Amino acid sequence: MNFAAVLAESSGRHPDLELEIPEWKTPPASVEEAVWRALHEVPDPEFPISLPDLGLVYGVEVEGGTARVIVSFTASACPCVEFIKWDIRDRLLQEEEIDVVEVAVTWDPPWTADRITARGRRALRRAGVSV
Repeated sequence: MNFAAVLAESSGRHPDLELEIPEWKTPPASVEEAVWRALHEVPDPEFPISLPDLGLVYGVEVEGGTARVIVSFTASACPCVEFIKWDIRDRLLQEEEIDVVEVAVTWDPPWTADRITARGRRALRRAGVSV
């Protein structure tokens, strides 16, 4: 279940604001790269922006069939932490090479808006958020 989609629908978000997923021109060179690409399909629950483009993904490690994703959040009291972790697991378990997903939370370094990518800034501007 995509909790981000449920939250967006229930809060009356504009349906035309869709997540911009990069178009990859080549297949992933590694399982780790495939995981990073898949994470671009996991949106923030409040805005049409992927977790990597929002700068929430701090790292990815893959060993065997286990993917470990290190994330942070925009605030320590973020009410969507469990939704986001669920969406990460749900999406990554769709990858053929991944059997187990571990999501670790870090606060070091703290998240800042400087971590938002150019694509993420465009998506936020389209959603009416100034960055």
